[in-house]
Amino acid sequence: MEEAKNVTAKPSHEDIGTTPGAVPQEAVASKSTAAGDASAAPVARDTRNTGPGRLLIAVYAVFAISATARAGYQILTKFSEAPLAYVLSAFAAVVYVVATVSLAKSGRTWFKVSVAAVLVELVGVLVVGALSVFDSVNFPHETVWSLFGRGYAFIPLLLPVLGLIWLYRRRPAPKRT
Repeated sequence: MEEAKNVTAKPSHEDIGTTPGAVPQEAVASKSTAAGDASAAPVARDTRNTGPGRLLIAVYAVFAISATARAGYQILTKFSEAPLAYVLSAFAAVVYVVATVSLAKSGRTWFKVSVAAVLVELVGVLVVGALSVFDSVNFPHETVWSLFGRGYAFIPLLLPVLGLIWLYRRRPAPKRT
């Protein structure tokens, strides 16, 4: 009866040749490979939507919601007063939605979409901002990007710059052939 207990009992540390709390070598090898050890093949990780990237995505989401609501209200209630400005406001809303979604998604394709959306946003802020300063007839009412985002504390001017810096720092590793 005494021998049957030893067969089902867990082996002691002396039985397997390790010290208490030691990790088997197989587990150490798999951990170092997963962690991207210099001797192991590098593991490509997409980290755009972690850490400060989450804050960036949240700001883009707020702008997506506010620009969509503003453009919708402007188009539904006073479109005839400034049609160009309000259509551009709606376009800005679409750009913010695309940027928000693409920044939150992982993968090489979504990275490219993010870069394109943020670049379009930067060009849009600069062009619409300049047009609203020099052609106030077509921009009688403010939009998200008019006057370089003055109505939003110039965040629309700063946001794409920060977005491009973030994307540059989190760009995917080049494909190996």
